[in-house]
Amino acid sequence: MQLNYFTKVISTVKNWMTTALLCALAMAFAWQGAFFANNTAMADQASLIATIDNSDRAKSKVSEDTGRTKNFIRETADKVEEAARSNASKVEDATDNNGSFVERKAKRDAATIHKRAEEDAARTQKAVDNTKNVVQKAVDNVKDAFGK
Repeated sequence: MQLNYFTKVISTVKNWMTTALLCALAMAFAWQGAFFANNTAMADQASLIATIDNSDRAKSKVSEDTGRTKNFIRETADKVEEAARSNASKVEDATDNNGSFVERKAKRDAATIHKRAEEDAARTQKAVDNTKNVVQKAVDNVKDAFGK
C-alpha cells in the first residue's frame, strides 16, 4: 500500500516541477524578447546611392554581354552555312555527272541547312533580346524600389 501512495506523490510532484520549469522558461524568453523582438532592417541612404550606381553598371554589362552573345550566334550560323556549302561542293566535285540526283540532293540539303541556320539564329537572337529586356526591367524595378 505504501508503494502506491509514494508513487502517486512522486508523479504529482514531477508534474508540478515540469509545469513550473516550463513556465519559468517561457517567462525567461519573454523577458529577453526572443519572441517579441522587432527586427526590421533600415537601409542606409549611402548604400541606396551605391545600389543605383550598381544598377546602371549592371544594365550596361547586360547590354555588352547581349552584344557578344548575338555576335557568337551569328558566327555559329555562318560556320554552319559554310559547312553546308562545303559539303555540297564536295559532293558536286565527287560526281562526274553534272546535275545528277546526288548533286541536286546535296544542293537542296545545303539550301535547307542555310535556311534553318538563319531561322535558328534569328530565334536565338530574339530570345537573347527578350532575356536582356527582362533583366533590365528587373534592375529598373529594384532601382525604383530603393529609390523611393
